[in-house]
Amino acid sequence: MDRSGMSAAFSPEEKLAEALLPHATEGNDGSHDIVHILRVFRNAMRIHAIEGGDREILAAAVLLHDCVSVEKNSALRAQASKLAADKASDILRDLVWPQERIEAVAHAILTHSFSANIAPETLEAKILQDADRLDAIGMVGAARCFYTAGRMGSALYDPVDPFAEKRPLDDRAFAIDHFAAKLFKLSDNFQTAAGSVIARERHARLEQVLELLTDEI
Repeated sequence: MDRSGMSAAFSPEEKLAEALLPHATEGNDGSHDIVHILRVFRNAMRIHAIEGGDREILAAAVLLHDCVSVEKNSALRAQASKLAADKASDILRDLVWPQERIEAVAHAILTHSFSANIAPETLEAKILQDADRLDAIGMVGAARCFYTAGRMGSALYDPVDPFAEKRPLDDRAFAIDHFAAKLFKLSDNFQTAAGSVIARERHARLEQVLELLTDEI
């Protein structure tokens, strides 16, 4: 995607976005592209407006949280947020950010990932985790799930046992297994009150997607 002119969409952090967008993503994963970064930014700003926190640190963490691309089925997946945090630190160091602010951004990036399973300790880290997880549920979350399944070569569902009633869940083999394996669990573990409210709305939409799909298979 052409990133020219994208920085204006990251208002009120346009200048920061202009500096960081060239580093924001790599590879060609459409579920972790610039548009994903923008949705997470908008989620984060919506939560920040209620919860507070340091907006610049939060915005930098959002812009760089996927700056290293690791495929979902990679053996390195659990290390993706650590790799991104390290790369983000180098980028911000080159921009002469103070070390304590670099560390705050790095912590938020490190702890945002479901796969890393590290608890966020700062408000900015909690908001980033919530904002990123909001993009994994709801209608967009369902679309990203199916996109990623196609990218990995997974089937849509097991025709013999679609809902894993008599078999273990296997979300690498079947797309809709990912709903029960991960997506339906996310809304119970949000870090902020504002994020939790939005998560409940999007969780209901995700349930509706599966309900409608069930009716057709």
